[in-house]
Amino acid sequence: MAFILLIFLRLFFLLITQGSQFTSHNITLGSSLSPYSNPAWVSASGLFAFGFYQEDNGFRVGIWLATKPEIIVVWTANRDDPLVSSNSTINLITNGWLLLHTNGEDKNITTQRVPATSASMHDSGNFLLYDDSGVAIWESFEHPCDTVLGGQELATYDHLVSSVSPSHHMSGNFVLNLQNNGNLVAYPLYAGSRLDDDSYWSTKTSDLGGYVSMYLNHTGSLNMVKDGVTQRVLNPVILSSGSRKRNEIVIFRATLRWDGNFVLYSHRFISNSTRMIMKKEWEALHDPCEAKGICGSNSYCVSNGGNFSCHCFPGFLAFNETRNGNFYSCYRNFTDEEACNGKREGLKLSYNITSLENIKLRDHYSYSVMNLSKEACRQSCLDDCNCWASLHANAFSCKMLKVPIIYAVRNKSILSTVFIKTSFPYDPPEYPLRNETKKLVYILAITLGCLAFMCTIMAFFSFFFYRVHAHNSFESISGNTDHLEVFRDQFRLRAFSYDDLHKATDGFKEMIGRNSYKGFISEGKKAVIVKRLERLFEGEGWFREEITAIAQTHHRNLVGLLGFCIQGSTKLLVYEFMINGSLEDLLFNAETPPGWEERVRVTLDVARGILYLHEECEAPIIHCNITPRNILFDEFWTAKISDFGLSSKLWRSNQRGSKVDIYSFGVVLLKILCCRNDMEIDVLTTWVYNCFVNKDWNRLIEDDEVDVWMLEKMVKVGLLCIQNEPDSRPSIKNVILMLEGTTDIPIPPSPTPPLI
Repeated sequence: MAFILLIFLRLFFLLITQGSQFTSHNITLGSSLSPYSNPAWVSASGLFAFGFYQEDNGFRVGIWLATKPEIIVVWTANRDDPLVSSNSTINLITNGWLLLHTNGEDKNITTQRVPATSASMHDSGNFLLYDDSGVAIWESFEHPCDTVLGGQELATYDHLVSSVSPSHHMSGNFVLNLQNNGNLVAYPLYAGSRLDDDSYWSTKTSDLGGYVSMYLNHTGSLNMVKDGVTQRVLNPVILSSGSRKRNEIVIFRATLRWDGNFVLYSHRFISNSTRMIMKKEWEALHDPCEAKGICGSNSYCVSNGGNFSCHCFPGFLAFNETRNGNFYSCYRNFTDEEACNGKREGLKLSYNITSLENIKLRDHYSYSVMNLSKEACRQSCLDDCNCWASLHANAFSCKMLKVPIIYAVRNKSILSTVFIKTSFPYDPPEYPLRNETKKLVYILAITLGCLAFMCTIMAFFSFFFYRVHAHNSFESISGNTDHLEVFRDQFRLRAFSYDDLHKATDGFKEMIGRNSYKGFISEGKKAVIVKRLERLFEGEGWFREEITAIAQTHHRNLVGLLGFCIQGSTKLLVYEFMINGSLEDLLFNAETPPGWEERVRVTLDVARGILYLHEECEAPIIHCNITPRNILFDEFWTAKISDFGLSSKLWRSNQRGSKVDIYSFGVVLLKILCCRNDMEIDVLTTWVYNCFVNKDWNRLIEDDEVDVWMLEKMVKVGLLCIQNEPDSRPSIKNVILMLEGTTDIPIPPSPTPPLI
């Protein structure tokens, strides 16, 4: 019976992968992959794949768990290399090497020492190369990145390195290492000395010694192995085989996340559904601020309901660019030597002391330790020009510190105080300039003034030249088509003829949405959507402005415009084809609703797309029609906004137009939460508000794996977005900050019908 069940499950997963662009076969010499036409080699069940996956506007080579709507990357080749383009290929060449061909160069993907004769993507998530005798000569399990899978081990001297973020897989800020003394230790990647004081979590098994590996078995047990026998289990709760449902496959994954936490997940696949249920089974840290270095130098971490925030110490400023995008490092604009000298660029510095309670930090490198009262500790740092901060703890312990201040955490349970030296400059007395100095100043002032005047003239000339040039290019669209190349080069668009698009769409045969048709260009290799514009009454000037705005947009969460066509009154736009349909299909037409994490991810994707349109693109755009139907998914289930840039010019020049999009986003957010499309908007919003007031979350969303804290945030944000008065609605930037937990969310009032 068990054998029959296994055969059934395998046939099921083969069936659900039929028709996809992934091909499953024995990987022989001469096989190749490319990002669009054939991006991956899949395992027999279809659950794991090796090949190209998308990151931002490029691609990486890796292995992923083929979940929907978003893949889960478990291994990346050459992860710190730049992203590769869509023209790249992976080739298992005939002389036995696995190569990535990009930018005219070949690069090894593996570290194999001898040629291979074949390869295979296993259902365990392990990718292997074999020699002519069938012996594995290289496998991904022996070269982990940030993840171990069921059946994989982390051997002595092996390590996991976190990714930069959940969606960016280059090396991040934390490492988990199995030391030769048998201790499994997590610490910041950039902690140079690797002292015990640097680690923030360990198995504390160094005194026992002899552990040679950490092994994740197929039942979800994280085992410390010694002499081939499990000596210790790290996670006390293990999924028993009896808890599995019939016809269910469970895959376990232990990942060192971007935030430094080591977490064990289970992924359940049930035969009568193409969806997956992910559950957090165990985690090393329960407070994110426990991960030393989660906030950068001269800042401190504060926990808040499972999330965290980083804050600069008084007198420090945040860097605009943080290392790898995660650290929130802060700096002072003068050095300790200059502090002791008491001057900087002609300014004399005076000092003050600011105190912060409930702070702990790394004090291993304190240069002086004294027994002082709290006030004496404060004054001692103020009087010492080498002191940047002092830490007072245990009634009389006072430690003097230099910079940087690292591993700082603020928590009410911490009974210690840090004193931070801050500076404030005052103007020194004025001294008369000597005649020679005055003369030099006059010469420099005149010279710089002339240069500034010349630069201004050149800037105006360049601006008017550009306007004339762009105007002529647009005029050529409706007139002399010989100049269409200028427009295409300037805005990176392709000018199609009507016959081209008539042929590409087989006579506009297959309609996908209103006035939109599916077609194929590039000799039938690339699927596109051709949209016929209805708005003909505004003339060429309107189209000129619209296509200019669209052509200048490039963002991960926007559908890309590929080209255009103008023939008389007929105007067509050519967009990239979104293979996985719309949010409307996902929410209201799918057999099962999207999982909780899918809903959160899609919400943030849409918000970031709107933020780009409103505030980040060169010519701000108001969408005016944000609906689930206009939110599409690409092959990687990235949510992308479509039909932008076709709005009325009326909204372009005022803030009220932006608030129309905010209202629409709020409605979309509430529909994402409850997956309901059978209510009028006012009925829906009233129902959601009543659920919010009564905390009736089970009525609002039927999902066992909901993060209630995040759900409440999303409901509050949605209700704020649909407020009656446009001025009461938040900006899209504040929406994102509230969803990410950076900004507090006010209690929303009861919604009323909008006055848009």
